[in-house]
Amino acid sequence: MDDKPLIDPEIRNLLDQVSSHIKSRLKTIVILFLLGLMLGIPFAYRLVEWLLNAGLVPDDVAIIVLTPVEFIMLQVKVGAWVGAGFAVFYLIIDGAWKSGLTSKTPKPGRFAVLTLLFAIILAISGLLYSWNLLTPMLLDYLASDAQAAGLSTEWRLSSFIGFIVNLCLVCIIGFQAPLITLLTLKSGAVDRATLLSYRKHIWFATFVLGAAFSPPDPLSLFLVAIPIILLFEAAIIWDTFTGENTGVDS
Repeated sequence: MDDKPLIDPEIRNLLDQVSSHIKSRLKTIVILFLLGLMLGIPFAYRLVEWLLNAGLVPDDVAIIVLTPVEFIMLQVKVGAWVGAGFAVFYLIIDGAWKSGLTSKTPKPGRFAVLTLLFAIILAISGLLYSWNLLTPMLLDYLASDAQAAGLSTEWRLSSFIGFIVNLCLVCIIGFQAPLITLLTLKSGAVDRATLLSYRKHIWFATFVLGAAFSPPDPLSLFLVAIPIILLFEAAIIWDTFTGENTGVDS
């Protein structure tokens, strides 16, 4: 009896397609990343100043710098975040253009523009969710939990800024779930039945992502993962009712 392959052939084929597509766009991705890096480094100073005065620091918490190069490295990290954001949005728009061509959309350029607008709306929604609910609640929880144990709360500048930006980024990227799902279906890369057969794997991956960017307690994990899962499911429902997933045209 032959051994069962560790990775399903359909998933392996999809991963190979994604890898090949990214490699073909690697030069543009690198250029956008470097552009974001150059723009993000001078922007970091104002970002740090703004975050420290935005009312997010809980009571009795001191923000400190522990090493001489910590602030400089933080600026580089912010630049890397900006560059990664540029690259992700480029891949989304490029995927929208490819989906428009694959499904024989009359005006793929217009389709790409509409996709960009939708991506911006979803990104703003994720940012607002993180900024107004997730970040202040988790920061207060972490500070209160430590202070209740009688601990002095002094947070490193890089950790404080990184925590806020990580939550914002995971929400901005995670809230792209319906767009990425619909583009994947529209391009014919994966049909609806195959996607649904891997629903539990997608849910699990979402919770893993939530665990990586939130404190290790059930409430925080669910607050990060559940909105992303609901958006993914909304995209599946939308595709089901519109009947647009017809695969690749012959």
